[in-house]
Amino acid sequence: MDGFPILSLMMAVPMAGAIACLFAGANGARWIALIATLVDLVLGIALWANFDQGGLQWQFQEYHPIFGRFAWALGIDGIALMLIALTVFLMPICIGASWQSITKRVGEYMAAFLFMEVLMIGVFAAQDLYLFYVMFEAGLIPMYLIIGIWGGADRIYASYKFFLYTLLGSVLMLIAMMWMVHEAGTTEIPALMAYDFDPQVQTWLFLAFFASFAVKMPMWPVHTWLPDAHVQAPTAGSVILAGVLLKMGGYGFIRFSLPMFPEASAQLAWLVWGLSMVAVVYTSLVALVQSDMKKLIAYSSVAHMAIVTVGLFAFNQAGIEGAMMVMLGHGLVSGALFLCVGVIYDRLHTREINRYGGLSINMPKYAVLFLLFTMASVGLPGTSNFVGEFLSLMGIYQASSWVALVCTTGIILGAAYMLYLYRRIAYGEQVNADAAAMPDLSAREIALLAPIAAAVLWMGVYPESFLAPMRSDIRALEARLAPAAPAGDSQIKMGAPKPAGEGHHEEAAAHGEAH
Repeated sequence: MDGFPILSLMMAVPMAGAIACLFAGANGARWIALIATLVDLVLGIALWANFDQGGLQWQFQEYHPIFGRFAWALGIDGIALMLIALTVFLMPICIGASWQSITKRVGEYMAAFLFMEVLMIGVFAAQDLYLFYVMFEAGLIPMYLIIGIWGGADRIYASYKFFLYTLLGSVLMLIAMMWMVHEAGTTEIPALMAYDFDPQVQTWLFLAFFASFAVKMPMWPVHTWLPDAHVQAPTAGSVILAGVLLKMGGYGFIRFSLPMFPEASAQLAWLVWGLSMVAVVYTSLVALVQSDMKKLIAYSSVAHMAIVTVGLFAFNQAGIEGAMMVMLGHGLVSGALFLCVGVIYDRLHTREINRYGGLSINMPKYAVLFLLFTMASVGLPGTSNFVGEFLSLMGIYQASSWVALVCTTGIILGAAYMLYLYRRIAYGEQVNADAAAMPDLSAREIALLAPIAAAVLWMGVYPESFLAPMRSDIRALEARLAPAAPAGDSQIKMGAPKPAGEGHHEEAAAHGEAH
């Protein structure tokens, strides 16, 4: 694999597919998109198989100067590998989910999705600061179109809100990036990750990046674009938005905020903790009263991503590993939950929870899969989210037991709103005749949900296969943060040591008796 530009190829395949989709008919576009995403999935598996876990930090590197300081520089570490794997895994599922529900402008729709895949892989693989910025921002465009053209009734409002929120934060980030390049004299991300910026300046740089990543995560109080975007987006749009786009914010924190500005991160940890604590409790309570299924899952996403930010800013290995696992687990589970909503939305064309009920009678297969993903969202041991949430809370407990206490209530509330949702949809009386007449999952729908179900269980039962590739990178990040990391409040107080003579006599006595 040495020297083979696999990352460029993984971006070229969907790009070529996107262009082909624009010139194909509706059915042709569906097949082109499916084949292109499956090829990328195979390449992603090859990437994982050839990734050397104990080897260099950056692998599969490519470097081609373009002009000035701007270069086509790609390369991945274990953290990026996992997120790229998540992206290529979810993409074919998104194409399959849009197979029947999208009927107008199919070619453009598939092209937008494939272009989105190019940009998502680009974000995770970019090694050049400006290249990252271009990919990070350009990802807005296809999503804006997907929501604005193929979305629900209020799609224009939702897509503008999504676009303006996300763009506004990123302008500050661009200014900070320009200053950093001027100061450090390089645009290479690995070099910048090791560069020590002046602690006074770090605070401003941190806040500029924070403005962008907090919106993308999204963190409370800049989360309000997310429920609107989710509710209006077509099913596959919701899957990719929850599954991968939100993870770009977390990736930004891991790749930029923490390693480049460690002192500022430690000084402003209270800010992140505070916002995350509010988010966990508040958005869980908001989710509890929703009557629209998609809105409920959207609010639960904000609560889950708050667990991620708390884990990242615990400044220890458990917390950061946990945050990554929550990101991967949430990407799978919330994507699957949106697919589950899409399944019944396609049949009844309403997202109101009270229009359903008793679906376990006429849709048993659906009820089983929906139950699995509901339990995974709650964080049942044996599912993907349990591992991540446990590690995150373990990490933050070492940094602050109070934050851990508040965030744990979020998991209790999470069980409340998810089980309440499931009870209202799958159990109870079948009051609505139209809901009672719905057919169970088709073969296509099973093919979409089964791989995610398998991945969720695999992550829950054997998380090591996901943690192992990231371990050395997370250790390196922890070492970078160690000098600045704030002291935790959960250290055990040591008692006074025994006087020197005492212990020695006892030992001698014990020794004598043994003879």
